[in-house]
Amino acid sequence: MGAKLIKVTINHIKNFKKSNKPFATLTAYDYTSAQILDSAEIPLILVGDSASMMIYGFDTTLPVSMEEMLLVVRAVCRGVQNSLVVADMPFLSYQPSIEETIKNAGLFLKKGGASAVKLEGGQHIKEHIVALVNCGIPVLGHIGLTPQSYHQLSGYKVQGKTPRDAQKIIDDALAVQEAGAFGVVLECVPSPLAKEITQALTIPTIGIGSGSFCDGQI
Repeated sequence: MGAKLIKVTINHIKNFKKSNKPFATLTAYDYTSAQILDSAEIPLILVGDSASMMIYGFDTTLPVSMEEMLLVVRAVCRGVQNSLVVADMPFLSYQPSIEETIKNAGLFLKKGGASAVKLEGGQHIKEHIVALVNCGIPVLGHIGLTPQSYHQLSGYKVQGKTPRDAQKIIDDALAVQEAGAFGVVLECVPSPLAKEITQALTIPTIGIGSGSFCDGQI
């Protein structure tokens, strides 16, 4: 008989960095996919707001609603026994106020069954992350290319290519860590910048198109 699997917690994810152990994060949008990833011992499963395109057929992540995301999160969580499930908070579910942030994040844990939530943004949402952590809701940060800012960024482009833009992303990473997030996603930033941020932080970085130096990869 194989060893009994252990329910993954945020401490397990943080310890990957301390032990210099690379790890995988995969997305899931349904019960069956979640079962497969869980049985493969993927430590972290992200229920991405990319469900907007992958499940609901929209062109960007912007249209998907809390109600639509909650359905997907519930399906994924029913298929998981051991992996840590992180629910992506959709556009306008947290930006309006800290109160909305707490309410909607709480729904992902209370009704969805997730163990943590993910928010896009750095310094400007630091207080939102602090409020969630103070309420007992674990947070995964997300900086660099933030798809919910598609229009503001004029599309999907590599971020942090100029010294000024790179410094902003570094500052965002430090703000997310200081706010109490257990990790941070780095999306579409140059590999040298991702390496610098990964070395500067005590929490793990998870890369999406940001090179091989991140602690984990989606």
